[in-house]
Amino acid sequence: MESIIFHIDVNSAFLSWTALSLLEQGESIDLREIPSIIGGDKEQRHGIVLAKSTYAKSYGIQTGEPIVNAFKKCPSLTMAAPDHNMYRERSKKLMEFLSSICPVIEQVSIDECYMDYSPICHEYSSPIEAANTIKNLIFEKFQFTVNIGISDCKVLAKMASDFQKPNLVHTLFSYEIKEKMWPLTVDNLFMCGHSSVETLHKLGILTIGDLAASEPSILISHLKSHGKTLWEFANGIDNSKVEPLPEKAKGIGNSTTVSRDLETKEEAYKVLMSLAESVGSRLRNEKQKAGMISCEIKYSTFQSVSHQTTLPSPTDSTTLIYETAKILFDELWNYNPIRLLGIRTSKLTDISQPTQLTLFDIMTSDTNSSTSLNEEQYKRKKKQEQLDKALDSIKLKYGKDSIVRGSLLKKK
Repeated sequence: MESIIFHIDVNSAFLSWTALSLLEQGESIDLREIPSIIGGDKEQRHGIVLAKSTYAKSYGIQTGEPIVNAFKKCPSLTMAAPDHNMYRERSKKLMEFLSSICPVIEQVSIDECYMDYSPICHEYSSPIEAANTIKNLIFEKFQFTVNIGISDCKVLAKMASDFQKPNLVHTLFSYEIKEKMWPLTVDNLFMCGHSSVETLHKLGILTIGDLAASEPSILISHLKSHGKTLWEFANGIDNSKVEPLPEKAKGIGNSTTVSRDLETKEEAYKVLMSLAESVGSRLRNEKQKAGMISCEIKYSTFQSVSHQTTLPSPTDSTTLIYETAKILFDELWNYNPIRLLGIRTSKLTDISQPTQLTLFDIMTSDTNSSTSLNEEQYKRKKKQEQLDKALDSIKLKYGKDSIVRGSLLKKK
């Protein structure tokens, strides 16, 4: 399968996140639905426009222009101050959510990232279906919109996500650049700034197609190595790969939106088992154990509830994660139809780190004082650990669907 890359970009992130924050604080007006901007000093009207609403854009207001100019274009403009701490927190939650969908995520700014489609391609009928599903899940969970660009290389995926906005999915594969990208003016090309545009115009290069057809040596003589980079981007040449986040995970989890609402405990338990297998496998793969487990339920009304518990001792056992999630689920569920279920683990520790022994561990480590019941429980615990490792090994070699628990098999 050829490489497929998504570029996910939050639509007017600072404005969207500020609007949501104000609504959560009781404001009645949504900044996204009026001419509004995020800028500097609200009283003095100093600084530049950091983000704008669609309605502000209709007045010709541009990101990066002085605030005073924006108010001249639209005297009734509403402005809010930026809150970068809040932006970082919302960005973090978004990236954690996307990482729960696909592990190969490369964050490139506070509001955008690349995703390698390969690890999840078997779950969807097409990249477009996957992108639309992800886009819709983001809105359902966070109430802001994103654009997703799809391509066979990163630069074209980035270009695709910048096509018509908001809340849309676009493709720009290598075979589509002649039709979709080359007619665009050069200022639309990724990494082609104002200075480069001026130089290209002096050379008679007005469109990306003109740039793609230019002689690279001429571009290099005027723009040095950046000229070659622009020529490569104009021709859709970019061999860079999606590099996953380097930071150690602070939590590992997974959630799923079901195709039809769950109405019985037995149906929910099957989904929880599937999620526990995924989370347990990822913990073991990352050589981590979790000290806390949480369960999330989203009802058909889109109301979300969650509950968490701290474990006596960190674990990576699928069975223990599942049994704990069931207990949390039973405490949470109000018997309304369920749209989404999730399991998340946190308080991670390296598998090599010593852990505090529980009373059970102490009793079973002392053969003189342990009872036959405790010995049997200890043996079952060891067998479960060996079973988890064996299942992980089989799935790694033959694929995750090569072996399935009987309880998860679909009835004919």
